[in-house]
Amino acid sequence: MDNKMSVPSTLSLCMIVRDEEKVLERCLQSVYDLVDEIIIVDTGSTDRTKQIAKKFTDSLYHFQWIDDFAAARNYSFAQSTKDYILWLDADDVLLEPDRLAFQELRTLLDGTIDRVTMPYHLTTDLNGNVGYSLRRNRIVRRNAGFQWFGRVHEYLEVSGNAIDSDVAITHKSEKSPSSRNLMIYRTMQKNQEPFTPRDTLYFANELMYNGQKENAIIEFEKFLSSQRGWKEDNIIACLNIANCYKGRDDKKRLSSLFQTFEYDLPRAEACIEIGQYFIEQEELEKAIYWLELIFFTKKPETLGMLNQSAWTWAPLIQLTYCYDRIGQSEKAYEKHKQAKALVPDHPSVLLNEAYFLSHIERNPYQFD
Repeated sequence: MDNKMSVPSTLSLCMIVRDEEKVLERCLQSVYDLVDEIIIVDTGSTDRTKQIAKKFTDSLYHFQWIDDFAAARNYSFAQSTKDYILWLDADDVLLEPDRLAFQELRTLLDGTIDRVTMPYHLTTDLNGNVGYSLRRNRIVRRNAGFQWFGRVHEYLEVSGNAIDSDVAITHKSEKSPSSRNLMIYRTMQKNQEPFTPRDTLYFANELMYNGQKENAIIEFEKFLSSQRGWKEDNIIACLNIANCYKGRDDKKRLSSLFQTFEYDLPRAEACIEIGQYFIEQEELEKAIYWLELIFFTKKPETLGMLNQSAWTWAPLIQLTYCYDRIGQSEKAYEKHKQAKALVPDHPSVLLNEAYFLSHIERNPYQFD
């Protein structure tokens, strides 16, 4: 037997943190017994973050913050001594089913694997249903020397043999949105630092998140006009332009949604918004067309962001409304039952359930 295959690989957890006393212990509690080493790099905490970190590791380092997330990440990686590196943020967590699956995933790290992608559940509801998700390179072979790039919204540049794992990391933020990232981009602008197309996209995102929608549209358009963007980022830019135009210019909003089709086959994220547009215009037959199209569309296999609800239960709730409004009660009830099977406790599902029950009580044969 190959000795390299018979000796289990070791694993480091590398994190950068700052003022994370509300979430750090929750994160480390979910992963400390799954790794062989924990590296925590603090970038200037003034709360109990460092004291909490010391409960789980002696490998606590300080990094002077220089408005550069990639530099801090690379410093944390440089402190690792194990075969592989797992990275997390303080508000990430491995839920129990993923903890169990992670143990099996570790057995596949045999030295021939350079990177492992894992789903990242960005949003979940109170019942654990996943909203937005994407895939990220979460585990990398240390000796491959992969590096982080980007002052903000940093990314890990990787290559080589990969495993696409189903073990998920779940994001559970406890912080309010801040303007920190936007301020870093503004400083880059002031210092006339060059922006990559990716920087331009994420700068536009930050402008949008901070309510500066007109400026955000300018930057999104600048990103698209560069024609240097990744397909998934182009689609996100179009969707975000549509979001910026919502309630301001419906014609441009709809045009931006259709623009996503220039980059790939129709996506649920665009179709559901087109459906919503036609609902607002009370053109329900058109809304039904675009909402039903989602269920004949193949979900892409991608590292890009996906709105899982748009691919599953959300259009069913909208279709329930549309079919009921045009008098097709049986179809409406069927869509409701499908939504109920997926998200039984969703407020809209509960409201529709009460609505249909009241109708069934008055006319028990209507939905046979």
